[in-house]
Amino acid sequence: MKNLVVSNNVTVHWAPAPSMYWSRPAVHGAIPRPVRAHSSVVVDDLMYVFGGTDGNGCFETLYALELDTFKWIRPTIYGDRPPPSRAHSMVAHDNKIYMFGGGDGINYTNDLYVLDIASMMWSKPDVMGPSPSPRRAHTSIIWQDTLYIFGGGDADRASNDLHALNLDAMTWTPVDTKGTKPSPRGYHTATLVKDRLIIFGGSDGHDTFDDIHVLNLETNTWTKVDVEKSLDVPKRLRRLSHSAVAVGSYLFITGGHNGTRYCDDLLLLNLATMTWETRRVYGQAPSPRGYHTMLLYDSRLFIYGGYDGKQLYNQVNLLDLSSSAYLPQISNFSIDVV
Repeated sequence: MKNLVVSNNVTVHWAPAPSMYWSRPAVHGAIPRPVRAHSSVVVDDLMYVFGGTDGNGCFETLYALELDTFKWIRPTIYGDRPPPSRAHSMVAHDNKIYMFGGGDGINYTNDLYVLDIASMMWSKPDVMGPSPSPRRAHTSIIWQDTLYIFGGGDADRASNDLHALNLDAMTWTPVDTKGTKPSPRGYHTATLVKDRLIIFGGSDGHDTFDDIHVLNLETNTWTKVDVEKSLDVPKRLRRLSHSAVAVGSYLFITGGHNGTRYCDDLLLLNLATMTWETRRVYGQAPSPRGYHTMLLYDSRLFIYGGYDGKQLYNQVNLLDLSSSAYLPQISNFSIDVV
């Protein structure tokens, strides 16, 4: 492998093909301020970013990044828009964005807001049924036209409850699950892979977790998974405020806090074998951080924002995955834990 010395004794390492490669593209347009505890979703070729905090206050501005041109824009929006918020959840489905919970750092809500991308109209729909309690640091996914909310907490305690909102009837239902559910937690990740919801890490305000739980959404059964580790993976992988994205049969996990410090490593969980793995990645990795977001678009992972304990970020970092990220099991695999 050849190296290229650019300037000031900075050496760029050429990456063999196919390889995963970190980069930081030049962005332009209406660049957002540095932020943490925001939310991001992808709709078509745009990454929408809402809310978050800089430590002095929370924000209500909606930004969008054109993922092919790296141009930031501030869409004109209408309707009953959400208030400034941090630590809420946001998920996209059928050209709409659903935002739940979060708050201003002191007070938290259980409000649901919906953004119609076609009209850029926010609404606060009427919902029926027993709503989840006000909370922050929870997670949300959508499966079979149902919005699921797991965990999070308020100023006093963390929770491990699961709630489902039927998006056709707009009715909340508490979900009665079987098996051993995860302990109460927030700032975990929840990733939908086929009909399984995968919970990793988080914190209850005292302990930082490294456990993995899988919920079979067909049967509402929880299973705690014992995961094997290769020799180059640390024995304890505690994480909170990290990000996780499913890529084929792998869960890609970046950053977060391990209970002692912020991290900058990339972890891969092989969902077919339930083993932790590592890969060599070229380029300049993002600096250690948590409370960032990560999304998949066109064989790239996009990381935005975050916080390292001292500094806030508004950078966009890219991980070009290449074929080495997918390996042979991109779609034909199963999660055999339940």
